[in-house]
Order: sequence, then C-alpha cells, then structure tokens
Amino acid sequence: MAHDSVPSNIVTVDLGSNSFHMIEATVYDRDVRIIDRIRERVQLAAGLDGNDTLSSESIQRGIECLERFGQKTKTMPPESVRAVATHTLRRAKNARNFLDAAEAALGHSIDVISGAEEARLIYLGVATAVADDSFKRLVIDIGGGSTECILGEFAEPIRVDSLQMGCVVYTQRFFGDGNITKTGFKQAEIAAALELQSIEAWYRNRGWDSCMGGSGTILACDDILRENGLSDHGITIDGLKKLRKIVISQGSIKRLSISGLKPERASVLPGGLAILIAIFESFGIDHMTVSPGALREGVLQDLVGRMHHEDIRDRTTQRMAERYRVDMEQAARVERTALTFLNQMGSSWNLDGNEHRQFLTWAARLHETGLALSYSGYHKHGAYLIANSDMPGFSKRDQGILAAIIGGHRRKPTSAWMQEVPPSRMESVLRKCLVFRLAVLLNRSRQSAPVVPWTLTVFGNDLHLSCPKQWLTNHPLTKVDLEREASVLKEHGFSLHVE
Repeated sequence: MAHDSVPSNIVTVDLGSNSFHMIEATVYDRDVRIIDRIRERVQLAAGLDGNDTLSSESIQRGIECLERFGQKTKTMPPESVRAVATHTLRRAKNARNFLDAAEAALGHSIDVISGAEEARLIYLGVATAVADDSFKRLVIDIGGGSTECILGEFAEPIRVDSLQMGCVVYTQRFFGDGNITKTGFKQAEIAAALELQSIEAWYRNRGWDSCMGGSGTILACDDILRENGLSDHGITIDGLKKLRKIVISQGSIKRLSISGLKPERASVLPGGLAILIAIFESFGIDHMTVSPGALREGVLQDLVGRMHHEDIRDRTTQRMAERYRVDMEQAARVERTALTFLNQMGSSWNLDGNEHRQFLTWAARLHETGLALSYSGYHKHGAYLIANSDMPGFSKRDQGILAAIIGGHRRKPTSAWMQEVPPSRMESVLRKCLVFRLAVLLNRSRQSAPVVPWTLTVFGNDLHLSCPKQWLTNHPLTKVDLEREASVLKEHGFSLHVE
C-alpha cells in the first residue's frame, strides 16, 4: 500500500504486438513522475503464423527483452509492478508457453487484457496526459495487431471498440513482399473500412468535441507531417493523403526514407498509414491532435489507483451485481464469513495477501449473478457470465480465477472453469474456492441472525470447522449440508471435520 507521505517507485510494462515498453515512475502525494522509459522493438505479431502460433524466434526475442526489463523489476514488490499483454498474446494459441517463460524473466505476473480493457486503459492514459477539457472526446490508437476506438466524456469512456487491424498485421498482409503500391494501399484501406463499417454510424451520430490519437503509428505520422510541412498543426486527411503519395512514390519499404521517419518505424508505416486514412474517412474526422499518453500511461494511472484504494475492479463488480439484481445483503453475509475464515487460517494456506481477500469479496458480490438466468445450475451460469463479460479493470486471467471460484462454489469444487486457471495459481484458487464454499453453505438460511462464531483452522488438506455446542443440534439443515460437504471434499482429497 502506498502512503501519501512516502514516495513509491512503480513500474508498468506493455507487451505490445510491435514493441515492448517499460515505464518507471515515482508516486509522491498522488503525484506521478516518470523517471525512466525503455522501448524495444520486438515485433511479436510478426511471429504469428497462419495457425496463430508464435514462432520460436519471436518468443525468444520477447523473452530476451523481458530479461533485460527484469533487471529492474525482479527486486520490486508485486504491488509495485503491473505488466499487460495485448492483441498478439490474446490471439496466439501457444501464448501460455510464452507467458510462463516471460513471467519468470520479468519476475512478475503478466495480465493478458481484453480488447475492451486495452481501450479503457488507452483512454485513461490519454485523458491524464493532456490538458484538454473537452466534454466529449474521441480517442484512436493504432497498435501492431489491433486498433482501439474510444468515445468518452471527460475522464470516463462511454464506448470502447477493439478492431482486428494493426500496423504490423496490415503491413504483412498488404505489403508483405516489401513493395509499396497504389493497389496495396487501396486494398488495405478497403479492408480497414470494412472493419469500421459496423461502428462508424454510431460514432458519427454521437459526435465529439475533440479527437486525439496515441501510440506509434499516429505519433510517427504527426512527426512526418510536421517535419515536411504537410500539416501546420496536428493530423489532417489532406496531410495523410500527401504522405501516402510520398510513401507510394518510394516504392519499397526498404527504400523508405522520409524526413521525420524513424528507421524502426519504416517497416510498419504503410499498414498503419492505410488504417489511419480509413479511420479519418470512415468517421469523417477533420483534425486529430496527438497525445503523449497511451496504454502504458493508462496502466500506470490504474496501478496508482489500486495503491490508493481506488480500484476500478471494485466498481465493476458492484455495477455487475446491480445489473443482475444480486441480493447484496446476502452477498455481505457471505463476504463477512469468508473474510473471517481467511483471517483465521489464511497464513496456513498462504492466503494472507490482500489479493486473496479481494477475490473472495468479488466472488461474494457476484456468485449469485447466474440466478438472473435460472436457479438450476446458477453457479455455472454465473461463472459463464464472469468469464465472458467485459469487466473493466480485470485481466482475462483474473476473470478466469473469479469464474473458477464462482463455478466451484457448489456441487463439485473442481469445476470445468478450473481448467482455465494457470497451473501456478491452481492450488491457491482451489483453496479460496473451498473457503468460499463453506461461507456460502453457512449462510444458506439467508437470515440476518446474530453472527455465529465459527472458527476454521487447516492443517494441510484437513479442515477443522468448529462452532458453539448445541448449535448444530438446533440447526439440523446446516448439519446435513456440512455432512454432504465433507463427503464431496473427501472425493477431492480434503477432509472436513466439524466440531
């Protein structure tokens, strides 16, 4: 936890499809001051084959980069570092193989985030990096494998879209032989326009007060336009079309040499430029200003929020509970019991960190969401909703863990959702699930009666649950439920002793 009077060092890492970035900052009295930036061109997306499998060469490039980053991050506490991965690792079938080695190299876990979460963090990065008080703001970010479009009001996004097009992917697809032609540009722009077709009417109808862009392609285009006098201020469609003409005239990616164009950006400029032109034309954008902030700055701000108890995941679970009309009084009873148990036995099962408390709190809020669909199998319905909803602030892994706890809170604890949990987290997730099962079971009456002083202790796989004398005799339904629970747990290698 950060204290306002003590400066803290934090680091964010962005595993993009084109480049990996690391930012180090100090946080003092809620003031964030960036003290170091590192960027390495890894081109992870270029290593995807036709079967969406990462090549060994691209994996090696990524690991070597993260080993260098790890020189800084390995000695830092977990709460001070957050690493996120985007489109390529969402798509790669062998992403788990890469991530296991990558996390070892970095010394910290890596969150593969959804397209919607990537867009939210981009908007947060842009909104905090510029002095812009526009009521309604359109933000565009063209990455190596995906493009994010976000419409927001002040600091809050109101719609986010992640599209399957990026500068690396489109350059490979339409300029893969290294030649730059009018035909290639036309095909790339048509393909991008088709991707935008389903959302362009909504954005045009809502309108915006200002349009901003971030990340490599847009920053590069802005630099080139200014350097060559193709635009007086910001990016315009006229300036982009003039730039397209210059790029085509050079005929080859290898020969691309334009004032303001960095050598490492030349290899992916054609695809990114085609996408940007299509966005301008599809949305009817007149002018775009450039923001220095993007995904990694958004991750930085999000991490600071978590450190100061402003975790958007709390708001997300609260809103989701409201949407599915969860009985919040029952949720509070289950949460209170689960956290009491965690206080009693958490250290014995290595569940004494704040992360474990958070997951049990979120599970308590959301474990009855499935009742909105049907009582029959509601734990499965709830797990499905959690695993497949857009949940701002959550990584795909965190959603998978939460779904596993909710899917396993009744019937068999080793639910199908457990298969989605990374092997390194399996033991702690199963243990949280067992604690949560007991908390739900002991509150089955849904009554706001005086809290029963239950005590839970564990020794290895033996769980000992004790309560006041005669209580179980006076509550025969709970006694039967606990006997059934003991039988279920025994089948999975655990012993429950009720005393």
